[in-house]
Amino acid sequence: MKCIRCGFCLDACPTFRLTGQETRGPRGRIYLVRSWRENVIPFDNDVVEALDTCLGCRACETACPSGVEYGAILEMARAHIEENHLRPATQSFARSQLLSTLTSPGKLVASLKAAGMLGKLTGGKMPGFAAKMLSGSAEAAVNLPVPQGEVKIHDLPERSPAKGTQRYTVGILAGCVMRVLFGGTNAATVRVLQANGCAVVAPKAAGCCGALHLHTGFHADALTRMRALIDAFAPSLDSLDAIVVNSAGCGSTMREYGDLLADDPAYREKAKAFAAKVRDISEWLIEIGMIPPSKPLAATVTYHDACHLAHGQKIRSQPRELLKQISGLRLVELDESDTCCGSAGVYNITEPEMARKLLDRKVERLKATGATILATGNPGCLAWIQQGAQEAGLKIRICHPVELLDEAYA
Repeated sequence: MKCIRCGFCLDACPTFRLTGQETRGPRGRIYLVRSWRENVIPFDNDVVEALDTCLGCRACETACPSGVEYGAILEMARAHIEENHLRPATQSFARSQLLSTLTSPGKLVASLKAAGMLGKLTGGKMPGFAAKMLSGSAEAAVNLPVPQGEVKIHDLPERSPAKGTQRYTVGILAGCVMRVLFGGTNAATVRVLQANGCAVVAPKAAGCCGALHLHTGFHADALTRMRALIDAFAPSLDSLDAIVVNSAGCGSTMREYGDLLADDPAYREKAKAFAAKVRDISEWLIEIGMIPPSKPLAATVTYHDACHLAHGQKIRSQPRELLKQISGLRLVELDESDTCCGSAGVYNITEPEMARKLLDRKVERLKATGATILATGNPGCLAWIQQGAQEAGLKIRICHPVELLDEAYA
């Protein structure tokens, strides 16, 4: 009801920019959902398609002068789709299995090993039958993901002591995809925190945060995972100064636990206390006064704003401030740096055509920077932009900002 239909959101919306269609922009999608809620229109295939093509990037929230909480509207409507079986059964099943695999490190490792063998037959692409079940098209543009190191679960020590004088004690989310595909980034995050006087606690029981399920419409599953994560941190929560996250999508959802579990009397207060301690790694380092690293890195770096960091958590300057503290590093701005790259959780798998257009647009702007490194703070962005850069023949390193800090601390 807050939407005044001013249209400021349209220029910020990546899918509206590409299509020019009202139903592919936030204003049109809000109007469809409101019309359904007011019994003006049925929740039919056209409404489902309009919502499916949304990235959930929340750039419209940044642009909106009326404070419309578009992300919550989208999550509510997508939950209605899944709870009322408004898509083909095979597609719903495939999506739930995809989420189950991505958010279970054991399943993800097994799937990656199997996919590695299958990838030799498919040229490294997702098999056509799987792509068709997920998106309705057998022409998926998604490569099978490539882990940083060995295909295994890269667990963190339950406790890592601070280097030098201990200033803080922090928890860390090892994550699901991060724990398998980006184990090196997790390890670098711990070392950077240690170098800044933080003892780091990584509860073994801490699993999925529920972000992917929430954003995709599997609301009940998301809440189950949220409660489990709160329980995993509960024994140490009072002793933690912060819960540090290096994945933008996870951090954005974890900060909203208090609202998402507000109707649960058993978890309402625990969720608020948990959410209040969540910090992105870049935000936390700036907040505590980061110790400047001493080793110079001679490189030209550009930065891509992950959507759930820039628009979801309103964190823009902190990653850039960290990078500027590395001696010898030259930071150049990326045109449309806060425009979605098309990864958007599982969007590049479920909506491959639109995701590919956004990736191509991002890579073209990346070329123009002349940078040798692109830094970004979300695993989906890292993997998707890496694919685009490789296919374009760009000799550029794609990494998390914390990895560069880790190298600068030597």
